[in-house]
Amino acid sequence: NGDLCISILHPPVDDPHSGELPCERWNPTQNVRTILLSVISLLNEPNTSSPANVDASVMYRRWKESNGADDEYAKIVRKQVEATREDAERDGVSVPLTLEEYCVKTVPRPSDDPCDALDLDDYYDYGDDDSDDEEEYEETGEDSGQGEN
Repeated sequence: NGDLCISILHPPVDDPHSGELPCERWNPTQNVRTILLSVISLLNEPNTSSPANVDASVMYRRWKESNGADDEYAKIVRKQVEATREDAERDGVSVPLTLEEYCVKTVPRPSDDPCDALDLDDYYDYGDDDSDDEEEYEETGEDSGQGEN
């Protein structure tokens, strides 16, 4: 049905029956990135030995072990994907259908803040090219702090 069961979304209580440690559960350091990484991980490698939905786990294992010959699982997934696409379309959300569409590069919008336009890397010497360092020291007599004295 599309519901997810992810440890980091569970309250951080000590529940000996869950098989989860309190440190694997929700804490304030979780953010959108860590939650999405958990979802991606779950989608890539579902834990069929501790499923939230036993029927789905059995269907998934049958599909995987049959190399796709048992297609009950695949039919349900296709149906859910189509329903999600239709929901997105009704909501005016553009869903990428190809890898190229998914990986479209965005162009940053210009900002009204002049500080956003500064490239601070222009003001920092990374020391990639040491050839000018000695000349600069000799000309100015200043020490750059990079140990050339």
